[in-house]
Amino acid sequence: MSTAAQHPTDYPQMAVARGRIEPSPRRVRGFLGHQLVFDTTSARYVWEVPYYPQYYVPFCDVRPGFLRDEDHPQRVQFGQSRTFSLVGASRTHPAAARVFDDGAVEGLVRFDWEPLTWFEEDEPIYGHPRNPYARVDALRSHRHVTVELDGVLLADTHSPVLLFETGLPTRYYIDRTDVSFEHLEPSSTETLCPYKGVTSEYWSVRAGGGVVPDLAWSYHTPLPAVAPIANLLAFYNEKLDIAVDGVTLARPRTQFT
Repeated sequence: MSTAAQHPTDYPQMAVARGRIEPSPRRVRGFLGHQLVFDTTSARYVWEVPYYPQYYVPFCDVRPGFLRDEDHPQRVQFGQSRTFSLVGASRTHPAAARVFDDGAVEGLVRFDWEPLTWFEEDEPIYGHPRNPYARVDALRSHRHVTVELDGVLLADTHSPVLLFETGLPTRYYIDRTDVSFEHLEPSSTETLCPYKGVTSEYWSVRAGGGVVPDLAWSYHTPLPAVAPIANLLAFYNEKLDIAVDGVTLARPRTQFT
């Protein structure tokens, strides 16, 4: 097979730089267990990194009793701030919130993501807010896609679903009937994606006399926007050889599902 003369980032990049702040028109809520911590229609998207935003919430929209000042003033990327514990009915999460006292985010609270369950309107979100400048499309195709590792053929299909996600390489989702499962071993790994949902299965691959961990994954019930990938398998472009219409793709550096 020939090898494509492609740059490792030969796909659309994120259009937003670190430090950008934008309003969000969505109702955003955070729950600690079953307790509502905040409910706001005035959240801000804040890009702490270039790839995706975080939600910053007005302090006035946080319900009383959930934040405890730790008396630890600190100047960080967006200004002077204080850390707060997040206090629940059965557990306290130290330094799980940061309240800003000046700068462009004055009066806003930055919550750690993990302790809370987050909702945009009435839909749960996973991992981080969806980037308003990112697009995700899952398109059925008849391109010929093969997947190999160390010369071992793992998949061969003429009916993939191509998942195009801003800032990431194209992912090739493949019907299970076109995958050689005799080379795959189930893994307990689980990952989250705000655009696709929570993975249902992961697999490691046996090839070349060893096992390479977590090279393939599947979503049984992906989010509606990418419903065509349901129950299909995708492989990490970064870690094995994928050929499309006979052309082996250059391996990108980014590693996200």
